[in-house]
Amino acid sequence: MNWRLHCVAGALALLAAAPVAAQQVPDRNYQPAITRPEHAKGQGPVVCVDEAHHNFHTLSERFWAFGNLLRQDGFQVVPNTSALDAKALGRCAVLVISNAQPSDAEWAQYPYPTPSAFTDAEIAAVHRWVGKGGALLLIADHMPLAGAAAKLASAFHVEFMDGFAVREPESRDPDLFRTASQTLRDHVIVRGHRDARESVGSIRTFTGQAFRAPHAEPLLVIPAGYVGLMPKKAWEFTNDTPRVAIEGWLQGAVQATGKGRAAFFGEAAMFSAQLAGPDKKPMGMNAPGAEENFRFTLNLLHWLTRTL
Repeated sequence: MNWRLHCVAGALALLAAAPVAAQQVPDRNYQPAITRPEHAKGQGPVVCVDEAHHNFHTLSERFWAFGNLLRQDGFQVVPNTSALDAKALGRCAVLVISNAQPSDAEWAQYPYPTPSAFTDAEIAAVHRWVGKGGALLLIADHMPLAGAAAKLASAFHVEFMDGFAVREPESRDPDLFRTASQTLRDHVIVRGHRDARESVGSIRTFTGQAFRAPHAEPLLVIPAGYVGLMPKKAWEFTNDTPRVAIEGWLQGAVQATGKGRAAFFGEAAMFSAQLAGPDKKPMGMNAPGAEENFRFTLNLLHWLTRTL
């Protein structure tokens, strides 16, 4: 998610005149060229995108480009609007959860720590389903979204940081992960599986959180010069806001779990194409520096569905 930040007495302050939802709208003109779809149209695996947990990203709005991209590659993309149980998961080859929330309240009204967006029964059902061969893509942005998904992530031994991964000192440069710097790690998802045209050399993200995953294969590795800010309320920073050293932490990783596969990402806009703020600046796959994000997204889904 993308916001304009500036320094005030060494702390970060948010510049925003409108509510969060009003600042980010889908870019429905974003249409990346997919010359070789992986599947015949509408014949690929079923990808269920969760919309049952007050999700900030839904297929009809801010995650429109994600669904459109996958459909162009032949996937069947459907919303999930029910609780996560064996029946709901049974129709899915991949479950995608992007920025689930515990309620539709304003973030400033959330208690601290952030409550889980998922019940214990749902967490157990998802973990059991992945272990039997399902595939999970869990995306949780900065606070409070990371906290809302932290309990689900922890079932897979992934520790989400309910904070903000930012440069310190502040910089206007984009957040880029590159193979050349090994912040984008070598993996079949990065290399692709048919030829060099599917390889990825650079990925752009948009703030988000950092996490630790000792049993996972790293994909996006936080470089030096970043810090984790840990306020008690989203976007409320002071000189006393706790800071965590996050160099070497992750913003993207994958792992096998039983017979299934799971992927974890600490930033969501990288998988979208949105227009942000009154100036309608591109944010996501449509932004400068993110030209390879769409290819990375497809490669990731191919890995989750074992095409890769």
